[in-house]
Amino acid sequence: MVNCYDSEVEVQPHPQSLQDEEAVDLMLPEKFQHILRVMNTNIDGQLKIMYAITSIKGVGRRYANVVCKKADIDLNKRAGELTEDEVEKLVTVMSNPRQYKIPDWFLNRQKDVDDGKHSQLMSGALETKLREDLERLKRIRSHRGIRHYWGLRVRGQHTRTTGRRGRTVGVSRKK
Repeated sequence: MVNCYDSEVEVQPHPQSLQDEEAVDLMLPEKFQHILRVMNTNIDGQLKIMYAITSIKGVGRRYANVVCKKADIDLNKRAGELTEDEVEKLVTVMSNPRQYKIPDWFLNRQKDVDDGKHSQLMSGALETKLREDLERLKRIRSHRGIRHYWGLRVRGQHTRTTGRRGRTVGVSRKK
């Protein structure tokens, strides 16, 4: 029986191994940020920038795509590779979409009830506005507001058998 450990075969490294200088671009850059803090939200630095900023509440994939294009940021870049200037540019485009000619129909708050303006709400402001909308509906005693107040389904679903909460009532058997 031949022992493979006793043989004196010299192992040559593969010419395109990761130890070569050509493969340095696969490694992370020196200033790579694994977590970014943008608009009071933690963003994963390893995701591509378009998908990374969708973790901000109020920013979807389509809006993120438009914002990255308006800010002249490469969509193939990872979020952790962005410089401070690029992050600031992203934030300014996201917070002032009409200034960068993003159309009104693209925004998530069109013709606001209070001031009639078009805007894109994100993170805390979005949650506050939604809460205010529900309070307004309850205050004016609209059908939707009353359903919210009672804790029932709002959008016309059937409630006879589904959506029951609380203790279950057992069925008594005949004897």
